[in-house]
Amino acid sequence: MSANDNQKTVPNALPDGYRFNEFEIKEVIGGGGFGIVYRAWDHQLERTIAIKEYMPVSLAVRAADLTLELRGERFQKLFNAGLNSFIQEARLLARFNHPGLLHVLRFWEQNGTAYMGTLYYSGMTLKEWQITSPESISEAWIRRLLPPLLGAISTIHQAGYLHRDISLDNIQIQENQLPVLLDFGSARKEIGNLSDETEIMLKPGFAPIEQYSEEGEVEQGPWTDIYALGAVLHSLITGNPPPVSVVRCIEDNYQPLAERQPAGYSLPLLHAIDRALAMKPGDRPQSIDAFAALIDLPVSDVEAVVNSFPVPGESVAAVEEEPVDAAAPIVMAVNHGAAAAEPVTPRTVRRLSPGLIGAAAVALLAVVAAVWLANRHSAAPEQVTQSPVAASAPAPTTPVAAAPAMLATVYLKLESGENVVLNGQPLEVKPGSSGFAALNLAAGQYRIEVHNGSVTHAQSLTIDKPGTWLINPDN
Repeated sequence: MSANDNQKTVPNALPDGYRFNEFEIKEVIGGGGFGIVYRAWDHQLERTIAIKEYMPVSLAVRAADLTLELRGERFQKLFNAGLNSFIQEARLLARFNHPGLLHVLRFWEQNGTAYMGTLYYSGMTLKEWQITSPESISEAWIRRLLPPLLGAISTIHQAGYLHRDISLDNIQIQENQLPVLLDFGSARKEIGNLSDETEIMLKPGFAPIEQYSEEGEVEQGPWTDIYALGAVLHSLITGNPPPVSVVRCIEDNYQPLAERQPAGYSLPLLHAIDRALAMKPGDRPQSIDAFAALIDLPVSDVEAVVNSFPVPGESVAAVEEEPVDAAAPIVMAVNHGAAAAEPVTPRTVRRLSPGLIGAAAVALLAVVAAVWLANRHSAAPEQVTQSPVAASAPAPTTPVAAAPAMLATVYLKLESGENVVLNGQPLEVKPGSSGFAALNLAAGQYRIEVHNGSVTHAQSLTIDKPGTWLINPDN
């Protein structure tokens, strides 16, 4: 894709040729809802670098003078919180000098926002690699990938932090095959937390259950990143991430890889991934060292491989500089529960906010605390014994045009004596042994009501894709 094409697809980007003192923007190389990444030229040191700009498109726009302007005064708190997390993340990354971690050269504030200049990494993300070169993925390839990646994650943990955003699109494979763990996504998490939008904070399939939990419930630690790493490896081997952790609390359909035994993969590797993906944090490896031992990858080998790779654009001597001291954990955001750079020291995390209660779980993400807490020690729910709702329930009020007959399984908490009404028509459904009723719905729009005497709770729901949703009507 050309620079012109990138600027067309990434709105609000700075123009080619824009200067930050010695740095000159050459082209846009990527962008999303919270930032834009540019390829730039460092005229002072005569080298290519990357510049990342904090640019939350839902909160701000680019003005004529190229500064950022808020879309409304009500967004000031969210914008500032994200900006603070972006800066704190840059400070954290600048402390590390590890070939498997994004290397920040400097950061600064300008144009009403903030920027970080990093080394320029060529290559593609694991997500892109899986799409373009799936035939190259094998156990041997994964075992070459793991030592530097484990070393990078271990470096973060030893310094007292968690990454909390490990996924296929956050690991880049360079041309020399060295993986680089990209940024923490702190600004995205902070904004998502303060705005009660969990769907922009967590990636389905990669986030363990403790990242959905509330303060006072489940501690986060190295095991939290280890779950996400297990999901990455599961995706590379099977082509798909594991089931979403909040759904596994209700009905755990995860099939252990050690039982599936995909061809070409050893039992130690498959067993290690299964352990990493255990639902209970205490059942997972508690450290990167423990995970490495499970797959017969001694930590000494991890360090040897890591130290054999030079940092892009720097000499090997630069890589072997004195490591960063493991300082006491530092809170890296305004809201303790939202920043990705979180202390490793066992601690409690935020509760699911009241604003999420009653919201439909779009793409398996919006889950209320009451649903999970009520069932965290329960067995899986029984499916209703009636015919599928898709065949027997009233037709959706607004069918999706030209949509295939997709089905979604919708779980809802149902107490004894409560009745369900779907689009004005009563349904004969009963909860399973876990207290949840399961409805199978075709694509369309629905209004689900739960009646308990004179009290009615309702939830409007739009289904436009297959999946498993959790709801808790409360209005």
